Amino acid sequence: MILGIDTSNSPLAIALVKDDIVLIEETQNLKINHSLTAMPAIEELMKKAKVAPGDLTQIVVAEGPGSYTGVRIGLTIAKTLAWSLKIPLVSVSSLKVLAANGQGFNGLVCPVMDARRGTAFTGLYEGANLETVISDQHSDFRVFLEQVRLQERPVLFTGVDLEVHRSLIEETLGELAHFAQFQHRLPRASNLIALAADEEVKEVHHTVPEYRRITEAEANLTKTNEGKSL
Repeated sequence: MILGIDTSNSPLAIALVKDDIVLIEETQNLKINHSLTAMPAIEELMKKAKVAPGDLTQIVVAEGPGSYTGVRIGLTIAKTLAWSLKIPLVSVSSLKVLAANGQGFNGLVCPVMDARRGTAFTGLYEGANLETVISDQHSDFRVFLEQVRLQERPVLFTGVDLEVHRSLIEETLGELAHFAQFQHRLPRASNLIALAADEEVKEVHHTVPEYRRITEAEANLTKTNEGKSL
């Protein structure tokens, strides 16, 4: 009995899977604070499925990148449950979870999370096994798209923030650019759980967020230290 949790971006995705059967799954895209809604949503999901905490055998969580707060909330809930229930914890790239929406596409798959100021959390995957072509990163999205263009292959873009960057994608890739339909732009916790089969179980306290960029506070501290050294 596996519980999957993804709070890494504005959508909330949770699911329960038992013996490779999805018992129940819920995805919200209401832009509500995950700190207020995530745990009650998980409790309600388990109540509907008549699953008690003691029935869980594994927790799977999206590790980031994404919203700093969102990633931390999901990791905190997952680590607390795994530690208190003494069950395994597995973490999976939030971008890979999005890329799973395009596993049937004949080409490359590019998940996109807007990170403002012309940047994005993104990566590039290929095939049914979602082999990494370009690693997950936080980058200037225009520069990243130039790397993607060099692949000279059709690319399916997915993610709830897709429309923010659509014009730039079309400008850079032209006919090579394809866009997932709206229902395939949200993360699915069942995909998260499926992807966990290829990941290693981690010691709970060693499971950390994969932010892919430093925080604003860290950036300010670096600038301050650089100023002192001049």
